[in-house]
Amino acid sequence: MAIIDDIRRRYLQGTILLRIIYINVAVFLLLTATLLIAFLLGWDAQVVLKWIELPSQPHELLHKPWTLITYMYAHHDVWHILFNMLWLYWLGRIFTEYFTEKQLNGLYLLGGLGGGALYLIAYNMLPAFSGTHGYLVGASAAVMAIVVGIAIWAPNYKISLLFLGDISLKWVAIITVFIDMLNFETLNAGGHLAHLGGALVGAFFALSMRRGVDITRWLNATLDAAASLFRPRRRGPGTPIGGTAWRKQTQAPHPHPTEAEVDAVLDKIKRSGYGSLTASEREILFNASRTPNN
Repeated sequence: MAIIDDIRRRYLQGTILLRIIYINVAVFLLLTATLLIAFLLGWDAQVVLKWIELPSQPHELLHKPWTLITYMYAHHDVWHILFNMLWLYWLGRIFTEYFTEKQLNGLYLLGGLGGGALYLIAYNMLPAFSGTHGYLVGASAAVMAIVVGIAIWAPNYKISLLFLGDISLKWVAIITVFIDMLNFETLNAGGHLAHLGGALVGAFFALSMRRGVDITRWLNATLDAAASLFRPRRRGPGTPIGGTAWRKQTQAPHPHPTEAEVDAVLDKIKRSGYGSLTASEREILFNASRTPNN
């Protein structure tokens, strides 16, 4: 169908940020349709949700370990997904002004895992949750990691909010975390603790990047290695199956950057440190260190 082909094309051509949003929306639509069918047929909708949501009980998690990942891409409330995706889009775009798309994806996953971990710890170790169990769903913890991460990295970056006008990112993060803390005593206390877990991961990411340490690197390297296993290998002349080419492939020469480009990158390093450079800026610095071909 033309519509499906168009959606697929937009997904493949979109940024990682947009792909995360597409996945969340697709899962939401599929889950909503499934729950509607279950309701019409008189089935228990909770049976469907329990295969996606993160359970608080360790023994149940052992039987459904994939829920550590699936829960952060699933929503079954329209306002929940609308707020999370708008927040992710707005703050995610600012995040990619300072960091790479892969770092965004890595922090999203780590934030979700951190939120899930704090949720599990709370339900199984804190007296307030003794004798209770629950299920966690939604991208809030993952999104919170990105919000807090960019707020700590660029605290004075201003955004315009309706009725509030221009406000610095540091106040956006502080107010958001404060609201979560105020809601700890509600029925969704576990969910708000998960949000705090994501916020802690985001803070750790930003503070680590200031020291030149990227906590998402290992995860992105793992994802790249896993993706390469499913990537088809192309055979060329003189290339044996499963091997490498016998003849050395020629590579296009790297363009030597201009002096203005190098100066701009060096100025950014002085202001924000090497960790603030984007992938293209690091390539400029690398190419500048090479002797240009005459």
